[in-house]
Amino acid sequence: MSAPILIVDDSLTVRMNLMDTLAAAGLEAAACASITEAREALNEQAFSLVILDVLLPDGDGIDLLKEIRETPGIHDTAVMLLSTEAEVHDRVRGLQTGADEYVGKPYEPVYLVARARELMRRGDAAPMPAGDSILVIDDSITFREALREALQGAGYQVDVAGTGEEGLRLAAELRPTAIIVDGVLPGADGASIIRRIRLDAGLRSTPCLLLTGSGEEGAEVRALDAGADAFARKEEDIDIVLARVSAMLRSAATQSSRLSSASLHAPKRILTVDDSETYLQFLSVLLRGAGHEVVLARSGEEALEMLAVQPVDCVLLDMQMPGIGGEEACRRIKAVPVTRDTPVIMLTALEDRDAMIRGLSAGADDYIAKSSDFEVLRARMLAQMRRRQFEDENRVIREELLAKELEAAEARAAREIAETRAALVEELEWKNHELEAFSYSVSHDLRAPLRSIDGFSQALLEDYGEALPPQGQDYLRRVCAAAQRMGQLIDDLLQLSRVGRAPMERQKVDMSEIAQSIVDGLRRGDASRDAIVQIAEGLIAEGDAGLLRALMENLLGNAWKFTAKAANPTIEFSATRDTNGQTYVIRDNGAGFDMAYADRLFAPFQRLHTVAEYPGTGIGLATVRRIVDRHGGRIWAEAKVGAGAAFFWNLPGRAGAGATAEGP
Repeated sequence: MSAPILIVDDSLTVRMNLMDTLAAAGLEAAACASITEAREALNEQAFSLVILDVLLPDGDGIDLLKEIRETPGIHDTAVMLLSTEAEVHDRVRGLQTGADEYVGKPYEPVYLVARARELMRRGDAAPMPAGDSILVIDDSITFREALREALQGAGYQVDVAGTGEEGLRLAAELRPTAIIVDGVLPGADGASIIRRIRLDAGLRSTPCLLLTGSGEEGAEVRALDAGADAFARKEEDIDIVLARVSAMLRSAATQSSRLSSASLHAPKRILTVDDSETYLQFLSVLLRGAGHEVVLARSGEEALEMLAVQPVDCVLLDMQMPGIGGEEACRRIKAVPVTRDTPVIMLTALEDRDAMIRGLSAGADDYIAKSSDFEVLRARMLAQMRRRQFEDENRVIREELLAKELEAAEARAAREIAETRAALVEELEWKNHELEAFSYSVSHDLRAPLRSIDGFSQALLEDYGEALPPQGQDYLRRVCAAAQRMGQLIDDLLQLSRVGRAPMERQKVDMSEIAQSIVDGLRRGDASRDAIVQIAEGLIAEGDAGLLRALMENLLGNAWKFTAKAANPTIEFSATRDTNGQTYVIRDNGAGFDMAYADRLFAPFQRLHTVAEYPGTGIGLATVRRIVDRHGGRIWAEAKVGAGAAFFWNLPGRAGAGATAEGP
């Protein structure tokens, strides 16, 4: 059950009339006569809609509207202003304050109920039928009531109408699941009513069954030609009618599609612009009698002001007015994107050819003399609103098609990009493997002649060094040193190449044990060093044992090398656990480096210290980064000149799952 409607009006007559009108439409309502009473009601319960008079005995209704919009919990409540204030500027004031709708008194009940339902539906508060709803249009009270009783007994919700015009209005307001139409009706016959339903974008998908009491041959063909989905004769058993309705509904479109467009036969808002008060009131009575809401404007300026805050379904525009005349007002309406599609019908006392040409040239959709019959004007209005409805429907279809085309194009582009990226990655990987294989081959081939240079230079220095002058001996020592350095560089390049080429074999690796064996080797190679090395116990990683050992050899070797000149050399290997898994760190208190150059640290051949200070090839940290990359991790460093460095790396996923031997 939806929340009720709150009526706030100081007129007892208006309150009772609104209560009866809404109750007849199946809508629950409560009423109060003042702002004070309205505040109390809004504090006590939730309402789906507030119908609010502007002039109240204890204040301005628009002030209450402001309170509603500023109060948490009720600021989204739909508000319809209802007032005898007919001036455009009063309407503009109310809409600019936050009203969802503004209806002038005297109001047309059919229009008011239709707008109330629309506002409630927009807020998801409209009462929805428990099951399928059927609208029966038949002028025979006896048959209509018998059919209603049978349909209700079958579980349908049923509404009835006695004429075709009444049926069209109810169909537009209620949006039934299906419509049953008698073939013979006063005024328009059943076939004509179905044709009008099929011309309405908001109703055209509603299934229709045409009933006839005639046994005339060809009646079924004519019914189906008119657009009916099914046909039945009144003399048939009523169970047959129910069976045809059930079969028709099984193949019908869904309700969501029926609610996609506003119905052509729903009450419309018509803006009437004329400087003649007599003609305005005359036209207002006729339009309200046809079930429409009428907004009166007495100049082009007022019309444009109103259109800026509230859309309308059609504009009836006098051609000759003081100030902004009809032609200029029409041009301005058609120049604004929001209003350019609104049908404009030029009304004028001038019936000459030149006036018609000027009006249509200004952008008017139609031109009609004030002396014309109202039914002609009504038919012209309906034709223009139908045209706009078709244009809106076609625009929605075009936008949906365009959206699907764009979606398909984006999918194709994404697929092509993915395929191109995959091909580039594959080619890059092949080039990398090819380059690594080449560098491995070249490095391997260079080692043999380099060993010859180094070996014969050493032999020459040992066997014939004393025969050389001091300068010659110095040159020979430099050749030996350069050959040894070149040999170390080739070894490092071979190791870097192997990191990229060697297959990965994941297993649990005791990082603490590897670290200890590396440090023991460093101590044996430099027994004079008295460095403090702290290694956390039980640090377990999951990865390739050979690659992880190469990583530790490079990082611990660097820490050993760069703490050579420290007063109390200290090296620490530990780990911490965080959301990314296990993060390892090797710290030292050695030479450190300037963080401004940290981005160069892991690139090949990049050195932040001279060879004379700390020998090396500049390949070690590049190798370390490649090892970490192959494990899917990340490495970074922090340091300060003269205060040591810390190298952090993590091995995410499975590689970072191992904590310690004892557990975290």
